[in-house]
Amino acid sequence: MPPTPRRTHRILAAAAGLATVGALAAAMPASAGQDKATPLHHQGSGRYQDVQLLSFNDLHGNLEPPSGSSGRVTELQADGTTKTVDAGGVEYLATHLREARKNNKYSITAAAGDMVGASPLISGLFHDEPTIDALNKLDLDVTSVGNHEFDEGAKELARLQNGGCHPKDGCYDESEEFTGANFPYLAANVTDEKTGKPLLKPYWVWKKNGVKVGFIGVTLEGTPNIVSADGVKGLKFGDEVETINKYAKVLQRQGVKSIVALIHEGGAPASTAYNYDCDSPGAGDGISGPIVDIAKNVTPAVDALVTGHTHQAYACTINDPAGKPRMVTSASSFGRLYTDTTLTYDRWTGDIARTAVKSANHVVTRDVAKAADMTDLIAKWKTLSAPIASRPIGYIAGEIGNTGTESPLGDMIADAQLAHAKSLDPEADLAVMNPGGIRAGLTYTASGGEGDGVVTYGEAYTVQPFANTVNLVDLTGAQVITALQQQVSGSNEAAPKILQVSSGLTYTLDLTKTGAARVVTDSVKLNGTAIDPAATYRVAMNSFLAGGGDGFAELGKGKNPLVGGDDLAAFEAYLTANSSATAPYPVPAADRITIVK
Repeated sequence: MPPTPRRTHRILAAAAGLATVGALAAAMPASAGQDKATPLHHQGSGRYQDVQLLSFNDLHGNLEPPSGSSGRVTELQADGTTKTVDAGGVEYLATHLREARKNNKYSITAAAGDMVGASPLISGLFHDEPTIDALNKLDLDVTSVGNHEFDEGAKELARLQNGGCHPKDGCYDESEEFTGANFPYLAANVTDEKTGKPLLKPYWVWKKNGVKVGFIGVTLEGTPNIVSADGVKGLKFGDEVETINKYAKVLQRQGVKSIVALIHEGGAPASTAYNYDCDSPGAGDGISGPIVDIAKNVTPAVDALVTGHTHQAYACTINDPAGKPRMVTSASSFGRLYTDTTLTYDRWTGDIARTAVKSANHVVTRDVAKAADMTDLIAKWKTLSAPIASRPIGYIAGEIGNTGTESPLGDMIADAQLAHAKSLDPEADLAVMNPGGIRAGLTYTASGGEGDGVVTYGEAYTVQPFANTVNLVDLTGAQVITALQQQVSGSNEAAPKILQVSSGLTYTLDLTKTGAARVVTDSVKLNGTAIDPAATYRVAMNSFLAGGGDGFAELGKGKNPLVGGDDLAAFEAYLTANSSATAPYPVPAADRITIVK
């Protein structure tokens, strides 16, 4: 999920009339799934103590209920069919977590990164201070960092941890200064390049009445490949397995034998249903992706893995290096699910009785009472953001989604970037957009009082919350083809990242083949004419891609760069110019890439 520094300070500068923005501080201080495993019969015994572990991941500042497909989960029914359930919103998440904790005196709440970053306007506009406030109220105990925690660099992450007013935008609440997170961010595998010291705490230990559970937090080693260079400058990201194994020994030497790893890296189960049994033995079942190899190699001293990053839902067992099953969980994204795991603590050994571990994902349904403190928090920040968020910028004829190999919204954004590029250089030929930079779809149904089909600035911000610019570079036809091949080869072979393309660029993607061969090279055409490998093309893309992000090294080799305007401003200008109340923007057909399966 490609993070880059956000546009907050630019937006706030344009909205300087918000009276509640304070002065700059003088300084910145440094529904049930399927249970796994066989329960151990221990109730009533003094030896064993059940410890409840509630967990979630990839919240991305979604304080309000996310809209469209981002606010639904798929539920597998007893007869094998599926249905979707509306889910998410911190008002409901708080209620569900608080209800789950009842009658559980030994309860821990943990997260696996990307709590902030790529956030909707209500949080992103204020450098995600609203989300940190919400997590404090949720009584989050600990989280690992994710790649998005580095969107604005290490100093801003330190501010989110320690508090203080933003160095450029100041304080947003005149009545009280931002106090930072009440919970520790763990970054065991993120170190200072010069000193080798961890950027933040590598581990944390929860203690109660003699029960001790240690937590080690890491983000994916490949974070620098999906974060802007400025966000990770001066930092080194180590191997996840080596780091976890190192600190597991440290904890053991301190007498902590019950250990949980919080890992911002994940996998993909065979089904998208949150309650799918990924321990099913059938062909094609189970889970794949980077977390599988990580889980197979993390020391058996670690008792459970709470994971994230892939926005998938699973509660699986994967054998540890000793061949014993170990729980690996992930709770989708955007606060739509939470995981409830029971860790049975053995007071005699200080370790977890692994045969008793059970876990299930639960839906954050919206049929429960809203948590009043979260309602108040949302109301506060909505009032601050409303003058900006509610401004109409265009009209759409129907829902324009961001899902699929080629999405309607992907086509629309690529067209908007090409239009902006042509305004800077009439010789611009085409535009490409990374799918991970399109954070939500445009919903037709009104989100507020604007009316159906009206697109507000806040909705557009949710789609493109990064402060990218639209850049122009020269690439040869051969480089264009190589970039298309990098969608499905190299670091992207296991999980392809299909670029969204502007009008006029067409080609065939043959998914029956493997690697770079999936791109049928002689099918790549621009306005019906085959791409000439020797010719030079003027290509528009966002600054993240222009820096080689998401494994597109070839795009980072462009010549004669020209830095254009903000990508969201380009999208706004395009939608405003090409839609009206009487002639709304039509839903794109998403037919530029021919898919062979």
